[in-house]
Amino acid sequence: MRSGVLRRRLHHGDVDGRRNENCETSGLDGLDEPLLGNHNYDDKHSEGQMLEEIWDEEQKKENLHWIFLLSNLITQWAQWIANIVLGSGSFIARLLPLSSNTQNGPNWKLIAPALSPLQEERLRNLQKRLGVPFDGSRLEHQDALKQLWRLAYPNRELPSLKSELWKDMGWQGPDPSTDFRGGGFISLENLIFFAKKYPEPFQRLLHKQDGNRADWEYPFAVAGINISFMLVQMLDLQSGKPSSVAGIRFLELLGEDEMAFDNLYCVAFQMMDALWLVKRASYMEFNDVLKSTRKQLEREFSLEDVSSVKDLPAYNLLRR
Repeated sequence: MRSGVLRRRLHHGDVDGRRNENCETSGLDGLDEPLLGNHNYDDKHSEGQMLEEIWDEEQKKENLHWIFLLSNLITQWAQWIANIVLGSGSFIARLLPLSSNTQNGPNWKLIAPALSPLQEERLRNLQKRLGVPFDGSRLEHQDALKQLWRLAYPNRELPSLKSELWKDMGWQGPDPSTDFRGGGFISLENLIFFAKKYPEPFQRLLHKQDGNRADWEYPFAVAGINISFMLVQMLDLQSGKPSSVAGIRFLELLGEDEMAFDNLYCVAFQMMDALWLVKRASYMEFNDVLKSTRKQLEREFSLEDVSSVKDLPAYNLLRR
């Protein structure tokens, strides 16, 4: 299945549609408008599709729906318990200084605990990666693009760096380097990591193999760039030291796994696609789906028994 040409470019801003002038050091583009474009399907169901195949597709969709119902139930239950424990008069609540008057939601600003030397080192390394812009003139970056193509299409000939064939992967035009703009090299690294670490889910998402797809689909590669940026915002990585609940929890995961950000990216991409199917979304609704993805991830980060990315309920989406 191939992505069509996008007619408009993404602009700088955050996923809520507001300008974000504090994230320039991350080198990542944001979203301030829906993704717009067109999409042509090569593999729509034909009228003569076998009944067994239709039934199997419906079963997959139903299973996906129940996975998300269960995930939401777990996170809502955990938050209900947390609200009781962290009530305004509780001892624990008095130990957690907040930057706002509200004590509900995943966007609390806390006094971040002291980091271990290992956490500090890994955070510095990650923030260095965030600061590297994509440069189409650098041989290393060109080679990375070529590597992504080979991973995505192992049986196809590698095109030139400027070719209409790149649109098949969901780039906006024949030159992928123009799509990064301020998107940062890390967003390309994330895609490569996904293709290498979880090849089967990567291929399913690339070729839109799960569920009943919309007539106007999101472009795979451009969506990946925006997921990278969404995670940077959610985890408060543009600041020197994250102080949001999600950011602090992420630092704990980073202490256990140096590639926690890349693994979380894969979970987020899979979750975004699953929500896309559950919501029966189309192209103009991409921003809304991305916001829902962020909210669900923040809920799962608030769970108490999460010590690694693999402990997140949504990680199971990568294993089905």
